[in-house]
Amino acid sequence: MSSSIGHLFKLTTFGESHGPAVGGIIDGCPSGLKLNVVKIQQFLNRRKPSASFISTDRDEDDQVEFLSGIIDGVTLGTPIGFLIKNKDARSSDYNNLKDVFRPSHADFTYEKKYGLRDYRGGGRSSARETVNWVVGGAIASQILLQKGITVTSYVSSVGHIDVGADYLDVDSDLIYSNVIRCPISEKANEMEQLIKSCKANGDTVGGCISTVIKGVPFGLGEPVFHKLQSAIASSILNINTCKGVEFGLGFDYSRKRGSEGNDLFCVKSGVVGTTTNHSGGIVGGISNGQDICFRSAFKPVSSLFMEQRSINNKLKDVTIKPSGRHDACVLPRAVPIVDAMTAMIILDYYLLNKTTKISDL
Repeated sequence: MSSSIGHLFKLTTFGESHGPAVGGIIDGCPSGLKLNVVKIQQFLNRRKPSASFISTDRDEDDQVEFLSGIIDGVTLGTPIGFLIKNKDARSSDYNNLKDVFRPSHADFTYEKKYGLRDYRGGGRSSARETVNWVVGGAIASQILLQKGITVTSYVSSVGHIDVGADYLDVDSDLIYSNVIRCPISEKANEMEQLIKSCKANGDTVGGCISTVIKGVPFGLGEPVFHKLQSAIASSILNINTCKGVEFGLGFDYSRKRGSEGNDLFCVKSGVVGTTTNHSGGIVGGISNGQDICFRSAFKPVSSLFMEQRSINNKLKDVTIKPSGRHDACVLPRAVPIVDAMTAMIILDYYLLNKTTKISDL
C-alpha cells in the first residue's frame, strides 16, 4: 500500500533513484480517452532540472515509455504500465555516505524501519520517485480538462519573499515564463537572486506553492473520514520536503472572528455561491462549487554543500560534506508535482460518483 495512491484512479509505482529505471501502473483509467502523449511529455519536462544555476545538474531526459493499456493512442480501460529509464545516475557520489546518517534525510528512519537502505541518492526516498506521479497526474489532467476542471499551481513565496496576494487568478503561461514558476516577474527575479545566493554559499531555501482548482462541481468528498481536503492534503504531504498544507484562509482563520470569516451565501446567475471564499472551496469535507484554493509549505532541501556534524551507523560522531547534485530550492520543480498529485485526487473523487467509461463522464 505504501507505493500506491488512489481508490478508483490508482497509481502504483516502483524504482529507486539510482536503479536502472522507475515506473508505474495506472489502474482505473477510463476507456476511450484519446491521450495527447506530447502534452504528457511536456508535463514531465516541467519537472526536469532546468538549465539554470538554481537546480541540480543531474541530466535525465525523463522520456516515458508506455507498455500497456493504450492502443493507437486511446486508453483501453486496462492497467496502463509505463517506464522511465535512469540515464544519468552517479552512484559514486554517495560512496562516502554509505554508513552515515545525513541530517534531516530519511537515512536514519529507513535503516531503523527496514534494517538496511539504498544509500545511492536515497533510493525510494529520493525525489526521483516523483517523476512517476507526474505521469499519472498528466493523464488525470487530460480527463479533468474534458469536464472543464483545471489545476494551476505556482510559487508564491521563497524564503522571506512573497507575492503578497491571495490565490492569484493567473495565466498558466506566465507561471512558466521564468525558471522560478512565479507569475509575478518582479518577485520571480528577487526569488531567483535569493536562491542563487543560497546555492553559492552551499545552502538551500524553502517557500510555498499556491494552487487553484477551477471548475470542480458541488459534492466531491465525504463528510467524515474521506473529506476532500484531507485527501488533497495527504497526497501533497507525500511530496519530498512538504511540511504543511492550508486551505483558504488557513491558519489566518485562527486570528479572525466568526463574523469576519464566514462565507455568506448569495445567488450568482441563478446558481448558489458565496460572497467570499475563505473556506477555500470545501465545506464539511465536500466541494461547494467555488474555486478550491490551498497553499503548501516546503522546507529547505536537506542536502547542503557545507560541513555538518552527524553520526554514522556505529554511533560515532562524524563531519560530512556531501557531494552529488542537488537543488538549492525544490519549489520550481515541485510545481508540476503539486499539479499532478492534485489532479489525481480530484479525478479519483470525481470517479467515485461516476461510472468508468469516458463517454459517461
